[in-house]
Amino acid sequence: MSLPELLESELDGEPSVAEVQLGGEDVLVVTPSRTVVYRADGLLSDESVESYPHDAEQVDLSVGRRKAKLTLEYGLDGSETLSFPAKRVDNVLHPILAGVISAAGITEAGETVHKTFRFSDLTLIVTSKRVIKHIGSPVWDTDFEAFEYGGLTDVDFEEGSVATSVVLTHNGRQNRFKTPNSDARAVREAIVEAVCEFHGVTSIEELREAMANQEDADGEAVDRLDFGDGPDPLSADPGELESEPANSTQSGDGETSSVDEGLVASLEADDSTDETASHAEPAENTESIDHSEPTDREGSIDHAGSTDQSQAVIEREEPADAFEGSPFESAGPVDEDDLSAQLAALTETVEAQQQQLARQAELIETLIEELRRGR
Repeated sequence: MSLPELLESELDGEPSVAEVQLGGEDVLVVTPSRTVVYRADGLLSDESVESYPHDAEQVDLSVGRRKAKLTLEYGLDGSETLSFPAKRVDNVLHPILAGVISAAGITEAGETVHKTFRFSDLTLIVTSKRVIKHIGSPVWDTDFEAFEYGGLTDVDFEEGSVATSVVLTHNGRQNRFKTPNSDARAVREAIVEAVCEFHGVTSIEELREAMANQEDADGEAVDRLDFGDGPDPLSADPGELESEPANSTQSGDGETSSVDEGLVASLEADDSTDETASHAEPAENTESIDHSEPTDREGSIDHAGSTDQSQAVIEREEPADAFEGSPFESAGPVDEDDLSAQLAALTETVEAQQQQLARQAELIETLIEELRRGR
């Protein structure tokens, strides 16, 4: 495909890595260092060319029903926003992300970006040498994780009812992330194909066997190492083990050891006090119990009963009007038929207005689409 003359002059001999049609004669061209967008002559604007360098610190993506916007953040240098039709998101995002991670030094020269996946807040980039994972609202920024295939020993997939977990064993550590079941097959094929191609195997099972044989060989090499006889075990002096503390309660031959005499004296005093208390006579307590009269209890019970009856009589009285003594008056009975008719009329009016607004919005979007041709 021949490029417009204005676009050719803007590229200035720089090779084109990818070309994406944006609608009409508009085209997006991706080079190793930048993305160039060509806009053809139209009703709203003249022929133009815009350039977006790939040395961005962050990439944001917002997708509407008809339009999508890709914003490249350049730190102190500000930001640039590229607009294109929403149906071209996958075609535009993949080459631009490949150029951005290459400019950031994440991928090496000659490394190919095979697939790019975007699931809500998860972005996956599968290259010929690594898997790059980014979690967050931006599509990409400096907060990312990369798993090189050289340190990858196993790849597994755990299917669930809604999502599938991808398990990457990298440098002896498992890393998990979930993908929707609708796209799990594409993710699996992309990762497995790239990993097997890198290690020169035909399947993940063959990769596991190769890694197990390598671990066995490494283990035999470690077993052949000689560390000598090692240090002598710890020993103790038998005389020190036979010695006993001075305050022990009884020695080995049955003799009583020295105990604190003050403690013995206090124990004997407590025993004498308990014996004296046990011989005390409970005469006074008996007299205090005998002098109590039950007549006061009966009187208190009768009084309580009368009080309960008076309260019950008060509760059975008719309640007073809640609005009595206040400036407010009761609204009285409500006509349910009249209220239902008013509610139905309001509902019909609101629905008619919503239909008119939806129709106007659709007409405006259609007009813009026809005039701007996907710009």
